[in-house]
Amino acid sequence: MLFAHIAIVLTISLRILLREDLRPPARLAWLMTIFVLPYAGALTYFLFGEARFGKKVQKDRRSIIADIIEKGLDLNKIILENRAVVDPKFQLLARYATSINMFTPVEGNSTSLMRDAQDTVAHLVADIDNAKTHIHVLYYIWLKDVTGTTVAEALMRASRRGVTCRVMVDGLGSRAFIKSKLWQAMQVSGVRTQVVLSVAHPIKSALFSRIDLRNHRKITVIDNQITYCGSQNCADPEFLIKAEYAPWVDIMLRITGPVVAQNQLLFATDWMYYHPEDSLEDFSNPIPKANKGSCIAQVVGDGPTSRHGASSQLFTALVGSAHDTLTISTPYFVPDSEIVSSLLAAAHRGVKVSLIFPARNDSWIVGAVSRSYYKTLLSAGIRIYEYVPGLLHAKTLTIDSQITVVGSTNLDLRSFDLNYENDLLCYCARTAAAVQVRQNIYIDDSDSITLDCVGRWSIWRRIWQNAMATLGPVL
Repeated sequence: MLFAHIAIVLTISLRILLREDLRPPARLAWLMTIFVLPYAGALTYFLFGEARFGKKVQKDRRSIIADIIEKGLDLNKIILENRAVVDPKFQLLARYATSINMFTPVEGNSTSLMRDAQDTVAHLVADIDNAKTHIHVLYYIWLKDVTGTTVAEALMRASRRGVTCRVMVDGLGSRAFIKSKLWQAMQVSGVRTQVVLSVAHPIKSALFSRIDLRNHRKITVIDNQITYCGSQNCADPEFLIKAEYAPWVDIMLRITGPVVAQNQLLFATDWMYYHPEDSLEDFSNPIPKANKGSCIAQVVGDGPTSRHGASSQLFTALVGSAHDTLTISTPYFVPDSEIVSSLLAAAHRGVKVSLIFPARNDSWIVGAVSRSYYKTLLSAGIRIYEYVPGLLHAKTLTIDSQITVVGSTNLDLRSFDLNYENDLLCYCARTAAAVQVRQNIYIDDSDSITLDCVGRWSIWRRIWQNAMATLGPVL
């Protein structure tokens, strides 16, 4: 028993110490877990400690993604023809964002901010009903509620009139939906379906991968002319699986123009991993139409097979680009030290920083971790608001009334390291103004958190929150 104990602790500890992709706080947290709870800690590390698919799968997936994007960019000449030069003070930011996927900023795009979830579904169904060639849809969560059924029925109508429909859902987030009769009806109607990161074989996943590696993306592309990007899953705001936190408040943009081709290629990297027999030309036609509008935008997609730390570094660069104002809304705030440092630095150099979180979080651990940072952030002059009417699920970021980020990425280590995510980065004052109006509505419906509020927390609450924060690196 003593030999087994030493072997387990030593083997896992050496593995942790040899990893080059692990941040020091995470390394320390895992080592402490192993030393305090050697057996449970070793099992937990084996199941959840590394974002791994296996070396061959990792290599194959990276190769496929790079090949699809390179060939796709070559096919989509409009992306190259409409490449834009952004404002000089944001050029380094654009260059970094480009390094993640090879997607450059392109001009000639038009964005429309949907009023609410119902408005999003109404526009989405209308676009699906008007589709001529193909519809590509990817959701993390798809529920069999009014929204899920309405979208599924629209796709079935499109398929029956000859439109090619490809639908992907995450195996965990949509696990109930893929067992439903509605999923089967879609397949019978001719909709091509694919479960991404299936949990049908959990033991195999645990042995050779991680069961909590998920595809968190929300992508819809119609005829390579229209795309949707934002935080809304294919589900009602009442969100029946967690109705006690409803309504879930999301944000979605409808976009036309050359940047649609980038979202299309990002979808293709997921789809063609499972269906290499499909032709990439199916994802490159018809050519998107450039608008006369001046909205410059680029797509950013990240995941566990991407360059390590890409998302965290991008958001650090975004915060570092702010000169006057920075407003962020996110439901899950479990930042790494770089994000926290960049926020503090922005506030200390005079940037008006505002953070909007939900007052009630569906994850009590995440809620506690988020609040463990409040005193430090508030002491630097950062404004913190807690949204009251429901669970604020919108992931938004605006900078200096010029830059906007809307998408699926949360400011937490799960989005940074474990999930496949997609975001739209816009260099456009009009889009920024529209999103800022929405952010101000969130603020108006929020409680302002002050240092006095935090000072009234009990000692036990502060101990609890700080204890949970020590788990942040391994959440």
